[in-house]
Amino acid sequence: MKTKPIECYKLARIDGWDFYTGKTINYRGEGIYPHTVRVPHPDKSKGLCSNGVGHASVDSNDCFIGASIPCSAYKLRITPVCRDDKKYGWLDAEVLEEITDLNTLLGWNYTEAANPINSFKLPKRTPTGDDIALLRDWVEIRNSIAVGASVWASVWDSVWDSVWDSAWASVWNSIWNLVWDSVGASVWNSVGASVGDSVWAYIGSLFPGVEKWEYIDHPESVYPFQCGVDLWKRGLVPSYADGVWRLHSGEKVEVVWEGVLCGVVR
Repeated sequence: MKTKPIECYKLARIDGWDFYTGKTINYRGEGIYPHTVRVPHPDKSKGLCSNGVGHASVDSNDCFIGASIPCSAYKLRITPVCRDDKKYGWLDAEVLEEITDLNTLLGWNYTEAANPINSFKLPKRTPTGDDIALLRDWVEIRNSIAVGASVWASVWDSVWDSVWDSAWASVWNSIWNLVWDSVGASVWNSVGASVGDSVWAYIGSLFPGVEKWEYIDHPESVYPFQCGVDLWKRGLVPSYADGVWRLHSGEKVEVVWEGVLCGVVR
């Protein structure tokens, strides 16, 4: 067991309190650093994931085990009393600083993950020629690959073990719930599948550290689903039915364009 002090990271709720109970340890304290925090009833024999041992991780993304978005982040110095492959256990910790730039710390777009863009909450837009060009590119991509499968597999290869159960799931749920609130059941059948692909593309864009996206050839350092993201951020969401493509926009999910894209099939 490694007993030399190490520096590692801890995620807490937005107000600085622990995720475990929300009232046991305040990592922010009075906002003066460094300061010391202690487990109220220390007992290293209980091991990790117990009420007798705190835990922190050297890899900041491993901190999402037991945490979720939104969160605050702290650098700690601890003397480990136990460990597993992702976490070190401690009885008291020196909180060295609060880290406010979570995008850099985590290596992905935490800011947008915590406040995802809901395309249907943006102002209603009248599509331009550039928008239709993006739609054409998006349709060609959707015809050639299952967007969700590519994003899923690619993120799995890059950050799955650390992020999926917390960060990734929180991003998906928060966006999807917002979209559902906007779309509603009345038009879900006509736009749901396409909305899903658009959401997958948007979520994938939050992970710029993924270098190779599965099942699709693309230039190095180029996100292959960016056209779908651009439409999403412009307030335009595609759908397809009966040979016709449509673009929906605004809180009422209105059809703002529809047509047949010559040379592009379903």
